[in-house]
Amino acid sequence: MAEDINALIEKHALANAFSHGGKAQPGSIIGKLIADNPKYREQMKELAPKIAKLVFEVNKLTIKQQEEKLLKIFPEFFEKKVHEEKKDLPELPGAKMGKVVTRFAPYPSGALHIGNLKPALISYMYAKKYDGKFIIRIEDTNPEKMKPEYIKYIGEDLDALGLKPDIPIYKVSDHFDYYIDLAKKLVKEAKAYVCTCSTVGQKKGRLASIKTECKCRKLPTKEHEARFADMISGKYKEHAAILRLKTNINDPNPALRDPTLYKISDIPHAVTGKKYHVYPMYNFQCAIEDHDYDITHVFRAVEHTANTEIQKKIFDAFGWKNFPNVVNFGFLYLIGTNIHKRYIREGFDKGIYKSWDDIVLGEQCGIVRALLRRGIQRHTFEHLVIELGVSPNVARISWDMIYSINRKLIDPIAHRYSFVAEPVELNIKNAPNVKEIEVKLHPDSDKEFKKIKVNNSVYVWGKDFNRFKGQEVRLMHLYNIKLNPKAEFTSKENKQIPRIQWVPTDFAVKTEVLMPTGDVEKGFAEKNVENLKVGDIIQFERFGFVKLEKKGKDKFIFCYTHG
Repeated sequence: MAEDINALIEKHALANAFSHGGKAQPGSIIGKLIADNPKYREQMKELAPKIAKLVFEVNKLTIKQQEEKLLKIFPEFFEKKVHEEKKDLPELPGAKMGKVVTRFAPYPSGALHIGNLKPALISYMYAKKYDGKFIIRIEDTNPEKMKPEYIKYIGEDLDALGLKPDIPIYKVSDHFDYYIDLAKKLVKEAKAYVCTCSTVGQKKGRLASIKTECKCRKLPTKEHEARFADMISGKYKEHAAILRLKTNINDPNPALRDPTLYKISDIPHAVTGKKYHVYPMYNFQCAIEDHDYDITHVFRAVEHTANTEIQKKIFDAFGWKNFPNVVNFGFLYLIGTNIHKRYIREGFDKGIYKSWDDIVLGEQCGIVRALLRRGIQRHTFEHLVIELGVSPNVARISWDMIYSINRKLIDPIAHRYSFVAEPVELNIKNAPNVKEIEVKLHPDSDKEFKKIKVNNSVYVWGKDFNRFKGQEVRLMHLYNIKLNPKAEFTSKENKQIPRIQWVPTDFAVKTEVLMPTGDVEKGFAEKNVENLKVGDIIQFERFGFVKLEKKGKDKFIFCYTHG
């Protein structure tokens, strides 16, 4: 009883101190105890000295020490804090309840990376905030660097993140014929023209630098209709002609001077193959899709500012109204990662990465499916995006930030088990005749227990053996031994000595843990892990959080450290 009440007082003292600048107040602890159990009101005379003593001890700790201790003995405090402190996205300009329509429109150059999460989650969460619609479209207009499986990966990633669209996911390549018809309409109305100037080609060229019309711009409309028909049929070679929108050639912004609407490409498309010779530019198809699906709000990175202005010009050319409200935000970078798909493709070519969910890709490149495989919860990303908001500033986040949020979600529910890597077998001399012990599955749960069969032969972690050799150590939850090749029982007293993990040799299963570096830690885990289900996240005590990926060989994936 005394030990339990001391632990309860310490828990509330640490929580109170951490919430109030490092200094706990005895009066607050009393209130918490009575709220836990009204019977403590009658015992206050006896409890007051205990409270005063433990508050004094807690207040001597630094805030960092209080946080570390609180995380170990009262992790649900942080889980509760995550939900209490969870911010909401700011109000959306021009938003009306039930009328908001947002979209996420990725280009399929590979599986999603963490930078894609910001527009995806913001678009989804705002649609739900206003009881609106969320649309996902795959912008596969550019045949370069695109494979059919990339489209599949994106759908799988979004599904794993819980981002369910209100209409089925669709590809813009399904609308290629429709885009061509709309482009023909602009040509016929003399609002677009085909440019074949060798100095212009597929690039911005002279129009971007000087305010002078090229000779093509002045040709009759019929000539441009014929030229565009030749582009469509394949009579022009790649890069020989482009379709331009006719705007103000004197516009102060070079990007807005006759922007390109269509280009020629001989690269087979991943979906349509060699059916088309011409492909719409991003801004053309984007403007059309946003108009046709009544998109009310677009969330995009600040570097898309010029694209927004070009899309407005396309709206104007068609006479369309209700251009979407555009919210620009800063890009999301995960410090220490390289999210460029070119770098990743080179890694595949060199054999560095085996698949898009290779956990090394999570560590090095922030690939979402690799992070999910590693045990990062989808709600962690949501908390992260809400925390960052829609500021136009670039957001640079650290692994520690991700782990901190994820730990607060996982730690309160992750059961504890024993695992030893690089195992050293010990036969303990004079060991007590203990056949079985009962241990809490979680330090804060008095309802769930596991049983561990015990004998005098155990495995310990090789690093612990080398570090504490010759010292008295405590086998966690069991007893104390003198740690030597010929180990010897010393006492059952719970002393302030190093605590190490152990697994009984007769109650052990071979276990592998895949580390973020791609290395594998091999060892033994307690036999109770055989009761786990694939996907379960647990904590190997004094090792870290792990996720069971494969039964039989009991293959786990390392998530992150417990501290």
